[in-house]
Amino acid sequence: MDNNLSESVSERTFQYQSSLPPLPVPSLESTLNKYLDAVRPFGSEQECEATVAIVRKFQEGIGPELHQKLLQRAKKKRNWLEEWWLDTAYLEVRIPSQLNVNFGGPAPYLEHYWPPAEGTSLLRASIATWHTLQYWKLIHTESMPPQKHGKTPMDMDQFRMLFCTCKVPGVKKDTIRNYFKTRSEGPCPSHVVVLCRGRIFTFDALCDGQILTPPEIHRQLSFVKECCEREPEGDGVAALTSEERTRWAKAREHLISIDPHNETILETIQSSLFVLSLDDTKPHSSPENYTNLTSEALKGNPIIRWGDKSYNSIVFSNGTFGSTCDHSPYDAMVLVSLCWYIDQKISATEGKWKGSDTVRQIPPPEELLFTVDEKACSDISHAKQQFLESAQNLQIVCYAFTAFGKTAIKQKKLHPDTFVQLAMQLAFYKLHKKPGSCYETAMTRRFYHGRTETMRPCSQEAVDGCKAMVDPMCDMNARKKALQLAFNKHNKLMSEAQEGNGFDRHLLGLYLIAREEGRPTPELFTDPLYARSGGGGNFVLSSSLVGYTTVLGAVAPMVPHGYGFFYRIRDDRIVISITAWKSCHETDAASLFNHFSSSMHEMLHLFTMSQL
Repeated sequence: MDNNLSESVSERTFQYQSSLPPLPVPSLESTLNKYLDAVRPFGSEQECEATVAIVRKFQEGIGPELHQKLLQRAKKKRNWLEEWWLDTAYLEVRIPSQLNVNFGGPAPYLEHYWPPAEGTSLLRASIATWHTLQYWKLIHTESMPPQKHGKTPMDMDQFRMLFCTCKVPGVKKDTIRNYFKTRSEGPCPSHVVVLCRGRIFTFDALCDGQILTPPEIHRQLSFVKECCEREPEGDGVAALTSEERTRWAKAREHLISIDPHNETILETIQSSLFVLSLDDTKPHSSPENYTNLTSEALKGNPIIRWGDKSYNSIVFSNGTFGSTCDHSPYDAMVLVSLCWYIDQKISATEGKWKGSDTVRQIPPPEELLFTVDEKACSDISHAKQQFLESAQNLQIVCYAFTAFGKTAIKQKKLHPDTFVQLAMQLAFYKLHKKPGSCYETAMTRRFYHGRTETMRPCSQEAVDGCKAMVDPMCDMNARKKALQLAFNKHNKLMSEAQEGNGFDRHLLGLYLIAREEGRPTPELFTDPLYARSGGGGNFVLSSSLVGYTTVLGAVAPMVPHGYGFFYRIRDDRIVISITAWKSCHETDAASLFNHFSSSMHEMLHLFTMSQL
């Protein structure tokens, strides 16, 4: 995707939205066939036969009726999945989102002009914030070129959600508040919120309609920093956003009941462009490597993260950066686009501001002071406690595999992403002596408001490839043949998923229609093989290619005995972040990485030797 945004463009950011095709509904027969194919690696012969019978019963019974109702829904909605996905994947989920659902990660800027250096944080934060505001302006004025896959325009709706967006907790279901407007739609909020030492400040990022310069932003941030160093730590209301969703919703209602001004403050935070966290939490404020940065981004001090904001930019005291973002309004590629843009701009300007040092007359930041009582303080304390306990349970490693990267893989005429995925499966198979149900993100943005489809890489072909690689009796040609079949299957499944012909979202739609009509849950969804193969969000490996840039992210595992596995692919290296829960004694993120490294070497060696 073209991320070179500095050229003037004739295409408007959202100009293709009205002409994008609707999200298709696959045929019932193809979905059920693909599902049966996907569960094969996870059951004995008898279990698979039982599942075939259950699927046949569904296909001859309630299935076609539910499918017809889904087709009716798709006639009325250009994206039949959109609301359902938002609700079931995000808004109805009750577990704390800050650790379990949010994605976070290091900002890449330390790779060139900004290595860790104490005393640089405010200066760098001013420059990074200025570039972030330039990106907001590109979207606000619709001057950012629409992203394309080849010549096919992609849906850009998620870019509306990057700024001025916040999730608001509800007792049973959360909502998303989006205050963003393009220039042609009307006024858009232009204030930034700064969190520091449990206190909350805000200032307008515009003066006379012009974005504040880095020296002006620097003055605002210095004001905040000096206030916080002079006076005691604040109440840390932000920690409530890391709480279980229903508890946070009730705590929020209580805050509003104490003082109506509290609601005004909440509205100010929700509508802000984004949150900037000044993180000088000792001893964690100087992360110097990707593991520590990723860890601090996801698990850092909850009193200086507004977990429900669509973007929290975190600057540490040594001038390194991270971010944490609510996942519900958009997928990681939106954040990758922003971070990659900033990274390129910092690289092009050598990390310096080359404009005027003049600072205009601008009002200082305003502190947002919540009124809190004993119960509110108790809620904040509880939120902090549960977050810190959960955070201690999350293992994060972020390592670079530097032996080779995209260039060497493509020389073998293999797809780099497929190569990494199969190496990951081989690593899991070697470590756990069994196949791991796996989710890989497939993007469906060629359709109106398309987001993702599940692509299941753990096919029977992939398992056969793993078995061949670990079997000492298997010769080189047999191994290569087995792996080649796995490659072909993976590429076919990914292509189908991106074209709207996956099966997981379709099955979800059929399940939700049955639920909405108050029908009993079809047996297909209660069959043990459904969950064991990953259905219902039970994937042991939750994986995603974050792209071919310098930007990386991380997410927590989907299940207690699982892994999160995010990676970025460069010409000469592959950088991976792996997460696991420490409470599960079977899983270990560092061991998985070690097996992944050896698997990468073995696979490249195999394809090299077999071509001689």
